[in-house]
Formats: sequence, C-alpha cells, structure tokens
Amino acid sequence: MLRKQLRPAIALTLLLCVITGLVYPGIVTGLARVLFPHQADGSLITSAKGEAIGSELIGQPFAKPEYFHPRPSAAGNGYDDTLSAGTNLGPTSAKLADTLIAQAVDSAVKNEGAVKGKIPSDMVTSSASGLDPHISPATAFLQVARVARARHADSSAVRALVDKHVEGRQFGFFGEPRVNVLLLNLAVDSAFGAPKALPSVK
Repeated sequence: MLRKQLRPAIALTLLLCVITGLVYPGIVTGLARVLFPHQADGSLITSAKGEAIGSELIGQPFAKPEYFHPRPSAAGNGYDDTLSAGTNLGPTSAKLADTLIAQAVDSAVKNEGAVKGKIPSDMVTSSASGLDPHISPATAFLQVARVARARHADSSAVRALVDKHVEGRQFGFFGEPRVNVLLLNLAVDSAFGAPKALPSVK
C-alpha cells in the first residue's frame, strides 16, 4: 500500500523538478535572449572599449559634486546588490524621522541649496529595494546648480541634459516620470569631460 503511494509521489516530484527547474527556465531564458537580449544580459552599459560600466537597473554611488547623486540607499555602503533591502522603518518611526531623514534634509539644504519643506521625498528617503537607479526630475533639477558650479559649466546646458533624460511613465500611465542617474552622469561626462582624478598623496 505504501509502495503504491510513494512511487507516483516520487515520480511526480521528479517530473515537476524537471519541468519547473529545467524546462521552464530554459524556455524563458531562451526566449528572453532572442526577444530582449539587452535586458536578458542585465541591461549593462558598456564603455567604448567594451568594458561594463554598470547596469541601467541597479543604482550606483556618486558622491563627487561634479555628478548627480542618487537617492539614499539602505543596501549597505555603495549600493551593494547583495544587500538589497529597505530600512523597514515605518512613517511613525522616530529613528527614520529624527535621524535618517533629518540628516538627508540637512545635506540637501547644505549641498543643494534646498529649502526645508520643499525637498522632493526621494532625495531624503531610500527605495524599498535600496538599489533604485532613478531619481525624480525634481531631485535632478535641484542638483543642476551644484553640478554646473563644480564643472564650471553653464547651468542651462546642464539643465538641458536633465530635460533630455527625463523618462515618461511606462506605457503612458505606469509609475512616475524619472531620471536614470547613471545615464545622466555619463551624458554629463560626455558633454563636459570626465573630472580629473586628484593626485595621490604619498
């Protein structure tokens, strides 16, 4: 009796393992590589030399004043993709309001000339994944003056680059307009030249 029950159970388990673990992933991966090769390979951005610079889908840390900065990340130091997570702090959390957001607000006021009470929320809060590669247009425009000043460039030219990189809602109604920070910074480097590295101190 037990043998009659175990045999079909084991056979069904092995069959499902093959279907869901090999056949289905293989078909999906094959179709993705044929229909969406760029996305299937991670939406990587490469240099003229063919070297991977980053991904359109994962944020990167930019701290220099010459670059547009991404939103804060809760994924460790430097947008660590192995630590993808949010802060898990709710809107009533004193630590979130008094520490993390307060520090980000003070930084926005000091570095961007922002006015308290008029700072875009994504400039002072991290995303749920901690790896969001986008910022809102409002956050990007708020950084134009700093980037232009650091690069000795015309602010209207920098603002034009931001305007050019504003992505609309997906399919016209999903999500909000956004700006990919990595693509924008690459465009800034292309337009004004990459910042020169400071000489090392021995």
